[in-house]
Amino acid sequence: MIEDFLRDATQRMDKSVETTHDHFNSVRTGRAAPALLDRISIDYYGTPTPLKNLATISAPEPRMLTIQPFDPSSIKQIEKAIQESDLGLQPSNDGKLIRLPIPQLTEERRKEYVKVVRSMAEEGRVAVRNVRRDVMRHLEDLVRNGDVGDDEERAAEGKVQKLPDDHTAKIDDLLKRKEAEIMEV
Repeated sequence: MIEDFLRDATQRMDKSVETTHDHFNSVRTGRAAPALLDRISIDYYGTPTPLKNLATISAPEPRMLTIQPFDPSSIKQIEKAIQESDLGLQPSNDGKLIRLPIPQLTEERRKEYVKVVRSMAEEGRVAVRNVRRDVMRHLEDLVRNGDVGDDEERAAEGKVQKLPDDHTAKIDDLLKRKEAEIMEV
């Protein structure tokens, strides 16, 4: 039973690390990457829909993204969503295709992005700690109900305490790499 809790905790913490990594990919570094637009959603017929579900996004050049909507009538909404996002990009369209030039980042903008990435990393760490807290609560419940002895609980608590350390170290490593990527000129 305890092993099930540990396995579940590990999976949930792995998912938190993976989610943090995905969030990092949506932060602009001066290079064109389709993942940059992952956070953008469009109000499509009254339903918030991710941009990647409404269009083909590609990077034909290192500093250019192109967005080809499946429904050409949604071009205006896509442009508006990109302009209102925190990406600081200005789209231009020819009626069928939206071009999104990716300008070189200024030093000030790079520092802002580093702050954004650090807050994303902290959210990931909090998620990992929340998983640990949940598992600890479940272990206490097991002891209270008499399903598990005190010795087994202490051994499990030791294992549970080690999990967040490993996962926060992974998040910190991802953060270091992303900061270096952002600050690279």
